[in-house]
Amino acid sequence: MSAEPARSAGAAAPVFAALGDTTRLHLLQRLSAEGELSITRLSEGTGMSRQAITRHLQTLDRVGLVEDRREGRERVYSLDRKRLEVARRYLDEVSAQWDAAADRLKHFVESDDS
Repeated sequence: MSAEPARSAGAAAPVFAALGDTTRLHLLQRLSAEGELSITRLSEGTGMSRQAITRHLQTLDRVGLVEDRREGRERVYSLDRKRLEVARRYLDEVSAQWDAAADRLKHFVESDDS
């Protein structure tokens, strides 16, 4: 692996780690679909406390997947798509490497060197 993909992996790894939890994935899905939401709104229907949701949002914030701002007594969160783009670019790099490897294997298998 060249230095560039290795650098991408280092940048993408914290994002993938944060996305490795179904609650956090659900929170991101809601923020993507509904836009800015307060912790109260994000907690509704989850069966989880606001404190638990806050801890998940803090994890997402640490890796740059969400942004927050104070609105009155509440914090309102929004999705920051830039960090998702980092992870997507890394997956695209890995996919291209796998495609190239599969093409090389196909050419090797199909070559008539007998």
